[in-house]
Amino acid sequence: MNSKLVVYNSLSGKKEVFKPLHPKRVGMYVCGPTVYNKVHLGNCRTFISFDLILRYLRFLGYKVRYVRNITDAGHLEYDADQGEDRISKRARLEQIEPMEVVQKYTLDFHKCLSKFNVLPPDIEPTASGHIIEQIELIKSIIEKGFAYERNGSVYFDVLKYNKSHQYGILSNRDIEELVHNTRELDGQDDKKNPQDFALWKKAEPRHIMRWPSPWSDGFPGWHLECTAMSSKYLGETFDIHGGGMDLKFPHHECEIAQSTAVNGKPPVNYWIHGNLLTLNGKKMAKSTGSFLLPDDIFDGTSSLLNKSYSPNVVRFFMLQAHYRSILDISESALIASEKGLARLLDGFQTLKNLKQGSDEMNFDYESWLEQCHQVMNDDFNSPLLIAQCFTAIKFIQKVDHSRKKIDGQLIQNLKTGLKSFLFDVMGLLPEEPESTQKENSKLSHQLIEILLDIRKDAREKGDYTTSDKIRNELSKTGVELKDTHLGTEYQMK
Repeated sequence: MNSKLVVYNSLSGKKEVFKPLHPKRVGMYVCGPTVYNKVHLGNCRTFISFDLILRYLRFLGYKVRYVRNITDAGHLEYDADQGEDRISKRARLEQIEPMEVVQKYTLDFHKCLSKFNVLPPDIEPTASGHIIEQIELIKSIIEKGFAYERNGSVYFDVLKYNKSHQYGILSNRDIEELVHNTRELDGQDDKKNPQDFALWKKAEPRHIMRWPSPWSDGFPGWHLECTAMSSKYLGETFDIHGGGMDLKFPHHECEIAQSTAVNGKPPVNYWIHGNLLTLNGKKMAKSTGSFLLPDDIFDGTSSLLNKSYSPNVVRFFMLQAHYRSILDISESALIASEKGLARLLDGFQTLKNLKQGSDEMNFDYESWLEQCHQVMNDDFNSPLLIAQCFTAIKFIQKVDHSRKKIDGQLIQNLKTGLKSFLFDVMGLLPEEPESTQKENSKLSHQLIEILLDIRKDAREKGDYTTSDKIRNELSKTGVELKDTHLGTEYQMK
């Protein structure tokens, strides 16, 4: 194939030919979730986008070390340096230990991405598991003169850093604009300048998650963990750093500053950012209540949709937009994706039935294959790849309807090519998994809730025979119950 892979680099604001630091080896780091709640569909789009990128790099023959972190400490409300830790707050609300929150929502995150057929990372480090590395990094930044300690907390000195480097290089923000627009928040009097950010925070008495350090019992700043873990597993400079567009500032900007302050050189060659998934034109966010949970879509329990859609359909829907484009989800778009995916999968299955013989109908497979590579080499353009797949399927259906014969080698080539791009690169599944088929035939969530209410009344009256019978009957349908101090929870298997 003649075309070279080009990638849109957020740092330069343009497409660049991809040249990894080491031939045929790629280091890629992607910011993972803060595990204090279920991931919503907008979060999932980011990880599906980078799954596409990972799959294509491996398809091209690169050996990729993929690192995606879990934030389980240090991420405060509103992405600020003040306020309550998100995980500690959830632990208080659910009346469980913070690490129970972490375990619960990490498992939920993995289960969710598994349904979308997202490949796991090679390394999945946690912030709490790398406190020592973060403390050592802070020490180095202080030694270089770019950080200072005040009353047990340590802050990065943005203005001092900006004298010898450029803070705002990724987001194209001017330092004077940052000074003017920085909000003054209560409790930030320790900072020299309002735009400085925390590397280490002294824990208040009510703060549950804390660790000893040379400065105080406290916890690391949110931005610090990614710098510490990416450099540990990928080196001082690596190839790709990815994440959602909303992380470009301040999170990724701070990462660049931290790494450059210590090593004197940029940490990443290619910054890649996925764009937002919107709902009715608005960014998905739990804070605003404007979001969709994947399971609600899969089970058909979302009040915003009229029916259920499989993970395969939702993944296909997302891949129909370029990862750098804003994508708005709607019922009509999901219906169209369901029909389009069915046509692709049916067409692929039709290949098995085509008659081999003389080339009564021909297809320029080499040209088609070249086009597939070209569109993906142009910054992972999945919408155009899907269009190329439809071109091949249209030919297959035409042959099938005409009942004519085609060359056996062409049939084999089409099988190989479509399998590679549909399933290996785009990560679609050739058919609905058995688990999804079972879920679609189970009792509706509304009916389960009714049975749980009847069971609750029975238990309160001491009628454990009825209570046990409901539990046993639900278990037979694959619905497992768990009684907790907050009530009865259920899970479909």
